[in-house]
Amino acid sequence: MLPLHKTTQIDIRPREEVQVGEFSPGAGEMLQWLRLVALDCRAAARTDLFDACAVLSTSETVAKTAHAEVLMRCLSQALQKEAVLYRPGVEAVSFDEAWLLRAAEAAAQANWSSFEFLLRSRVPASVRRNLGSLIVTISSQFALT
Repeated sequence: MLPLHKTTQIDIRPREEVQVGEFSPGAGEMLQWLRLVALDCRAAARTDLFDACAVLSTSETVAKTAHAEVLMRCLSQALQKEAVLYRPGVEAVSFDEAWLLRAAEAAAQANWSSFEFLLRSRVPASVRRNLGSLIVTISSQFALT
């Protein structure tokens, strides 16, 4: 009997599932909070990254929720594909969530070479600065070190 789909070497390798516990407690807290914000943003229209960042102020009085909403509403545009985000409370972490947490941890630790590498690996140059600014701002509000 023929298989239902053609397999390749890549399909055969087992994929390691990342768990929330592999990150710092602050990163887990940040992930759960971003997942909740993403749920609230699902029904809202997608926002263009340039327009959204222009609205945000650099003032410290701006709520962290505003930055998180912009990040969650624009993440798919920045990644040029639909971002995979799990429901709050799920222990497993998607590739997109793990990438976001690693970028946030690199920013929180001022590891700018790793931060830049992560952004360059998935984000086009035209939106890199705006997305990076959102990640840095949000990561500064959690204990990620």
